[in-house]
Amino acid sequence: MSRRLLDTNALGDAVHRRRGVAERAEAARQAGLILGTATPALAELLGGAEASDTRDRNLPVVVRGVRKFRLWAFTAEAAREYARLYGELRRIGRKVPPVDLQIAAVARVLGNCTVVTVDGDFSAVPGLSVENWAS
Repeated sequence: MSRRLLDTNALGDAVHRRRGVAERAEAARQAGLILGTATPALAELLGGAEASDTRDRNLPVVVRGVRKFRLWAFTAEAAREYARLYGELRRIGRKVPPVDLQIAAVARVLGNCTVVTVDGDFSAVPGLSVENWAS
């Protein structure tokens, strides 16, 4: 069972149908992949919608759009993985934004999970499979 976990940027692109991410997501579903996101990504995306100047238009779009994806929780096991990653990366002088590190921890705990992103923050995380779906 192969999974793809969309980070905040990729999830936002899928929900708002930007940069070809929604189309890639649909093709991935058709190919039998399981698509989801992590609770920290959902929180960040909802926070962005809440803070936007177009909140009343954006928030319902986000709420509807995220229903297409499984939601994987940031569990106690993910918190322990986050702590290990945080310590390892800190020792080598690499900083990854906390929400991205939480998302990476969820993906690693799930196993057989690739993070879908549109930026390079996840490249610093050892042993994490990453794909960019933006066109």
